[in-house]
Amino acid sequence: MAFTEPLRDTKDFGPGDYEWLHLLVGDWQLISDLAFGDLILSFPADYIPAAGSGNGRGMPAPGSSFRVLAHVRPATGPTVFHKDMVGELLPDELSGPLRAAWVGRRIERVRPSGEGAGASGPVKVVPLVRKGRTLALLTLHAGRAPGQVVSRQEIVYRETADALLRMANEGLWPDFSAPTGSRRGAPRVGDGAIRLDAEDRVTYVSPNAESALRRLGIDGELLGERLMDLVPPVLVPGADADETLAPVLSGRTAWRSEVEGARVSVNFRSVPLRDRSGRLGAVLLCRDVTELRRRDLELVSKDATVREIHHRVKNNLQTVSALLRLQARRMTTDEARHGLEQAMRRVATIAMVHETLSQGFTQNVDFDELIARQFRLAAEVAAPEQTVHTRIIGEFGELPTRLATPLALVINELVTNAVEHGLAGRTGTVTLEASRVQDEDGAGQLLEVVVSDDGAGMGDVVIEESGVGAFRRAGGGEGLGMQIVRTLVAGELGGWIRWEPRQGGGTEVTVCARLDD
Repeated sequence: MAFTEPLRDTKDFGPGDYEWLHLLVGDWQLISDLAFGDLILSFPADYIPAAGSGNGRGMPAPGSSFRVLAHVRPATGPTVFHKDMVGELLPDELSGPLRAAWVGRRIERVRPSGEGAGASGPVKVVPLVRKGRTLALLTLHAGRAPGQVVSRQEIVYRETADALLRMANEGLWPDFSAPTGSRRGAPRVGDGAIRLDAEDRVTYVSPNAESALRRLGIDGELLGERLMDLVPPVLVPGADADETLAPVLSGRTAWRSEVEGARVSVNFRSVPLRDRSGRLGAVLLCRDVTELRRRDLELVSKDATVREIHHRVKNNLQTVSALLRLQARRMTTDEARHGLEQAMRRVATIAMVHETLSQGFTQNVDFDELIARQFRLAAEVAAPEQTVHTRIIGEFGELPTRLATPLALVINELVTNAVEHGLAGRTGTVTLEASRVQDEDGAGQLLEVVVSDDGAGMGDVVIEESGVGAFRRAGGGEGLGMQIVRTLVAGELGGWIRWEPRQGGGTEVTVCARLDD
């Protein structure tokens, strides 16, 4: 259930309100880390909608408790709550102050007297107000050990957190225009923080942030300087200028930018600070992402290498297929020629799979696009002088690359067998069906593939099965193609295969392959 579900039930709020709360919860780790405390999002357990309140504004019922919708812990200090608070009710002694904050839409400060939430220190209650309506309450629970010395870093961090909480109270933060979603290498408070004033000048640099700037090549004093005067001169000469760099380094835009020095890469994120009267400054987060980018380049290089290998394998297999075709033409007996042609088709099938794999970086392959070509080609090659209609029902979807080659080979053999033996020179139709079904024991998902023809059929032949639990050596009268099919189904696909008469005439072959490891 989404944490905004209680708000949706009231009918007082709209999609924009839900999205704004989702943005806040998606980025509130920033405030939690700056404030060295837990943040809790809560909503009245007993809520009076605006239509029934008498004053046109929704509010908590008198005496209502508040239920926790979301909870985040700081990464920069100890937590106040050692268990997850989601779904719990906040202590009753907080209910009165929380209701007062909701109705008054002002930030309140409460000092609990008991052993409940926030007993280790004052609780800051922040009504989240948007368009004049309180959507929910944000409470900050931060503890401090007795006698703990307050550092300059803690003072700056807490001041910054207070500024962000005031912005949240006024509906100014989070900003819909800010980038959303996690990004590899995105900086957090612990990676490094820089505080700027309203004139874009540095007023504080955390130790980690200073280390990142020094590695970037910036020497000299940082306090009182503008980052736009310090960073561009140390960037790699000739590098493309990032148009977002200036507004990010000046703290005037909620955005991200990455810079490359001679030996390091640093990722910056800007969070402007303001109130109703105007700009207050900004907090910049920075992180040295040199090692991450080096690994990214290695992954790209490896992906390119794998693609090149698939491409070369495909070329080599096509060469082998061409050689088999030439050799087949020189054969003087039909049996030898037919055997080489079958080998040629199998090699061509594997080559087609490698061609598809060489065109993508993902671990999955779009099997529908691959098999659509292969299915028609297999039917045409199996009977070049015969009219065979093909039909595909359903979709395979994306399949793991480990299944692509064996499954394509199995389908190729079954289609060839259906044309050569099922239709046996007659005009007919071969149908390929694909669907995903749940395993009977609930262990995972299965891919069910059915190849059927409307040919002469099997007669009253007993259904045959093979697979992981029933694999057996093929009978002496079985051809190489069906031996290959049995082996691939049992070994590579981890499934089973069944032959049976088709209703209305013909033969139906069902293959099930396990999709989950």
